[in-house]
Amino acid sequence: MSSAPGPRRLHHAWVVAAVTFLTLLAAQGFRSTIGVFVVPLQEDFGWGRDDVSLAIAVNLVCYGLMAPFAAALVDRLGPRRVMVVALGAVGAGSALTVWMTALWQLDVIWGPVIGMATGAISIPLSAMVATRWFVARRGLVTGLLTGAFATGNLIFLPLLAWITDTRGWQWAAGLVAVFAALIVPVVAVLMRDHPEDAGVLAYGADGPPPPRVAPPGNPFTTPLRVLRDAARVRDFWLLAGTFFVCGWTTNGAVQSHLMPAAHDHAIPEVRAAGLLALIGVFDIIGATASGWLTDRVDPRRLLFVYYSLRGISLAMLVPLFSAPGWTLVAFAVVYGLDWVATVPPTVVLTQAAFGRDGAGVVFGWVFCSHMLGGAAAAWLAGAAREALGDYVLAFTAAGMLGIAAGFASLFIARGPRTPLRPVVAQA
Repeated sequence: MSSAPGPRRLHHAWVVAAVTFLTLLAAQGFRSTIGVFVVPLQEDFGWGRDDVSLAIAVNLVCYGLMAPFAAALVDRLGPRRVMVVALGAVGAGSALTVWMTALWQLDVIWGPVIGMATGAISIPLSAMVATRWFVARRGLVTGLLTGAFATGNLIFLPLLAWITDTRGWQWAAGLVAVFAALIVPVVAVLMRDHPEDAGVLAYGADGPPPPRVAPPGNPFTTPLRVLRDAARVRDFWLLAGTFFVCGWTTNGAVQSHLMPAAHDHAIPEVRAAGLLALIGVFDIIGATASGWLTDRVDPRRLLFVYYSLRGISLAMLVPLFSAPGWTLVAFAVVYGLDWVATVPPTVVLTQAAFGRDGAGVVFGWVFCSHMLGGAAAAWLAGAAREALGDYVLAFTAAGMLGIAAGFASLFIARGPRTPLRPVVAQA
């Protein structure tokens, strides 16, 4: 077996990384589609913005709660099977959206169906793939895979916004279903669960890995036991708390409500989607650079910088809607550079605190807190908009939370403070 690419052959780790990138890209694009539908659904069905925001919140909760169980399922079933089933569920859910007629159907389809399916192929999957397939360049690959979430916004949102504006939201939902179906055979043919399955070593490995051992316990109860034991470590709460704010200030406040807020200021939907796409462009740069920096700089200091910059930019967002157009572009650049740049440092700190083998499921719970923060912000921002008539309170509060998370990041340890129970290490 080989751990590095030969002169004429691409190491299969990069093929797996590319397939994972495509899957993550699609999952994020599918999940964020609901942000494009907020105003059209409001106009077509007469639903309030808080009603649609509740559906977004349900989606984010299901998305986040699935993450730790998905990590256990990936350990038990392998990434390929999980990815194929999840993409199939996303395609089916998107197709069903076209025929929905009631609000409860939106809650069900975008909550348990699409939320759980996309949660199964989310950031924890990228961390597990990078850990399994890469010894060298692990931080860089984690950053690249994290950037797939931004790329999903970059590719899908402007296109879906244009289709929604010209053809209707039903056409956009149908496009998502078709694209999900097209990715399934690509994953089935090219994805492999372990380097040994492709006859190679992990990229940069010096020798063969230890024999694989079947994951202990039930994949549905093991994550709960991991949570119980990880919750006894202070750094888990610091990691989960800061990532809760990360979700609040990204998926919840901005991804779900930037386009409706822009609509309130007479900014066309396609232009608003372009702002999210611009955020996606610079997020690719920021996530990749963050992965590179994480291998070289104290990750706690990186998190302090990322959260602080994000908080300041969000606190200034509402006045920028009425300012010259270039100011919103400047916001998109600054905000985009740290949209998911927080992920590589958080993954590294989780691995340091809980060990390489235990980090997958633990990070699943940390990521769950991220999506719970997003869900809380998505619903509260919509409720505040209905009650107050604007988004001033929503975005200002998100900015203050971001600054607080930056300071909290400095108190995370760079290694385990206390011995961990066996279940964490085994899981």
